[in-house]
Amino acid sequence: MLNDLFYMLIAFVLSALFSMAGSGSGMALIPILNFLGVDFTIARAVGLFAGATTTITATVMNVFRKSVDVKLLLPLALMMLLFAPFGAYCSQFIDQEILKFFFMLLLFYSATMMFFGKQKTLIHYTTRWILYFVGAVVGFISGLLGVGGGNILIPLLTFLGYESKKIAVIVSFVVPFSALSSFATYASYLQLDWLMLLCVGAGAIMGGYTGNYMMHFKLSPSTIRKIMALILYLLALKILWHFI
Repeated sequence: MLNDLFYMLIAFVLSALFSMAGSGSGMALIPILNFLGVDFTIARAVGLFAGATTTITATVMNVFRKSVDVKLLLPLALMMLLFAPFGAYCSQFIDQEILKFFFMLLLFYSATMMFFGKQKTLIHYTTRWILYFVGAVVGFISGLLGVGGGNILIPLLTFLGYESKKIAVIVSFVVPFSALSSFATYASYLQLDWLMLLCVGAGAIMGGYTGNYMMHFKLSPSTIRKIMALILYLLALKILWHFI
């Protein structure tokens, strides 16, 4: 029980921080749980659940603010809903050390984009088909590696010409579709500790609400991204040490 409460505290802190950028906390929570002794596959399932609860909280608040453009978000949400479970299903047939290695690369990529990535438009795409393609690719990768996909979507949507505030709304809306569908797939073939899930989910919800409030009224986005990047770099280096 004490371990579960400790996991809840970790989920709260990470969710509060990551939700300020419209992102789920799963990418940071997964390696931390694994370092604490949780199996990597189980940690991915728990991270998906936590990331979904964090972004659902942000989405509900954005709906009340009437800042959600459903027609724009539907292509991404639909394709991520379809392809994320497929990625999660495929993950059980791949060696976990290989998945952990690619997860480490994703951490380095996400941290680098957060810390050094230029937040400006490079190209403009106004057609919807590109969103279907992006949703399919990101959905599959997120299901395979057990992440919600927010940290993959953010630099891609920036590259396609979306504003940072709109990206935060988009990510918080579509990530639950990939995260929950992937989680359901993992839950179909894993034995999960539901008390731990309940505690982590509760911490993520409280952290998501806190972080969403602070995003709109307190901290600057650049400061948030740099803090998140440093955390991801440290986690990636810890995994790299495991391989060395």
